[in-house]
Amino acid sequence: MTVFRDLFWFFRQEKKAYLTGIFILIVVAFLETIPPKVIGIVIDHIKEGTMAKTVLVRWMAVLLSVAVVLYILRYWWRILIFGSAVKLARQLRNELYAHFTKMSPSFYQRKRIGDLMAHATNDLQAIQQTAGSGILTLVDSLTLGSFVLATMALTISWKLTIISLLPMPIMAVATSRYGTILHKRFLKAQEAFSSLNDKVQESISGIRVIKSFGYEQEDVESFRKQSEEVVVKNVAVAKIDALFDPTISLIVGISFFLAVTFGAKMVIAGELTIGELVSFTTYLGLLIWPMLAFGWLFNIVERGRASYDRVRALLAEKEEIQEAENAITAPPTGDIVYDIRQFTYPNESRPSLENIRFCLRRGQTLGIVGKTGAGKTTLLKLLLREFDQYEGEIRFGGHEISEYTLDALRAAIGYVPQDHFLFSATVRENIAFAKPEASEEEVVKAAKLANIHGDIMQFADGYDTIVGERGVSLSGGQKQRISIARALLMNPEVLILDDSLSAVDAKTEERILSALKENRAGKTTIITAHRLSAIQHADLIVVLNGGRIVQMGTHEQLMRERGWYHDMYERQQLESLVEQGGEI
Repeated sequence: MTVFRDLFWFFRQEKKAYLTGIFILIVVAFLETIPPKVIGIVIDHIKEGTMAKTVLVRWMAVLLSVAVVLYILRYWWRILIFGSAVKLARQLRNELYAHFTKMSPSFYQRKRIGDLMAHATNDLQAIQQTAGSGILTLVDSLTLGSFVLATMALTISWKLTIISLLPMPIMAVATSRYGTILHKRFLKAQEAFSSLNDKVQESISGIRVIKSFGYEQEDVESFRKQSEEVVVKNVAVAKIDALFDPTISLIVGISFFLAVTFGAKMVIAGELTIGELVSFTTYLGLLIWPMLAFGWLFNIVERGRASYDRVRALLAEKEEIQEAENAITAPPTGDIVYDIRQFTYPNESRPSLENIRFCLRRGQTLGIVGKTGAGKTTLLKLLLREFDQYEGEIRFGGHEISEYTLDALRAAIGYVPQDHFLFSATVRENIAFAKPEASEEEVVKAAKLANIHGDIMQFADGYDTIVGERGVSLSGGQKQRISIARALLMNPEVLILDDSLSAVDAKTEERILSALKENRAGKTTIITAHRLSAIQHADLIVVLNGGRIVQMGTHEQLMRERGWYHDMYERQQLESLVEQGGEI
């Protein structure tokens, strides 16, 4: 029952609803003891020949009144208790979602999306059931059972009550054992469901890749095996779950046998009347629900405890990026200065960046080039504060970037990542994502700067075209340019294009760069690229190799040095000429 203790913070928060609901349940339990007593009284009147019309009408009126009151009270306790349980699920769901938005990229490298979705759906449903049906079964089984036992012992026969309850300790031991096993098996079942959820999410997201490689049958077989594993784990849970009702029914059956056997002897001996024995067996029938509910309670509680443990463990994950006290809330402006002695990714032994030192003046354009894996994107992630564990500092506008709030820092930066992500919404909504209040003119202007306006106007519904999940209906170049338009609409102090022109042709690239140069005067731009034509106009070019700066300067300076930059530029120029069918 430790899950109730863990959830006590919520019960205290909703104490008015829960206390009122529990009080109503107690009243309901008391009222349920009245009908069996009335039945016994009526039977004794009939046996003794004292039944009159007025007597029958009086007791029928009592039964009808009890039924009406029970109807009303049962409605209200459901509203109060189950309604509060829904609030708990909502609160935990909001807390989880807020937690997800605060976590750094390393968190999502360690966690699977499908698993996180399972936490926010399946686990929360189990917790909600604990706070709703769990409280119901706990209170109802205890109060109804107590009232029934008290009524049996005090108004009929305490001896027969003790005899009838002799098998109950066996049930207590059995259900406790079942509960322990159920907790372990349900935890494994939830983990299997999380894996299946993750498999479905990955397969649907990557369906085009699966189809292009003709991997459909293999993927279906992989899903079938994981689905089968979920079934096996849940059947293992069901096997234990299925033991509760038969065990309780067997114990209650033995209690009935003892009650009828010894009760009949007591009637013959004159210790009980026929009506009292009928009332006693009716009360014993009422005990079936508390006993069944007690077994069901173990089931609910163990499921809820396993799910709550999983959710709390997830919420206990600490945010790796912490804001300083009294952090600056105004977005930064000014020069950007890198002075990084060393940066190593978590759980890695080899540094990804070493001895990175340069100054980018406000309004300048920085080009970052190098081989794949040279550290270009890593350099940008540090500016965005996706990681803080580095030796050295990065200053923006005269302050170390950790002195700003995350909102302030990122409000000054428009970032277009390599893995451009579009939402399943309209083109307009995707462009205006960071500025929902943007006017139609602002959206169109940003689209024109990104050289995507013409393509959009050719879509069936123009700016109202639904792009599909992750932009599935668009080409790579179109997705890149919509992502660029989204960043441009912010008119950020710093625009970062992380290899964001790789999917467009050379002429489109040139038009985009010319538009940026014309419309971003006085604002800083950072471009990483493999195609050197994208950065040859930059005020400063940094060449990375193995996480180190091997060359730095303008295009003209680097061409005179005849190093890696010169060789790569000449090679790309040659490739361009060959592609165009030109002559050297």
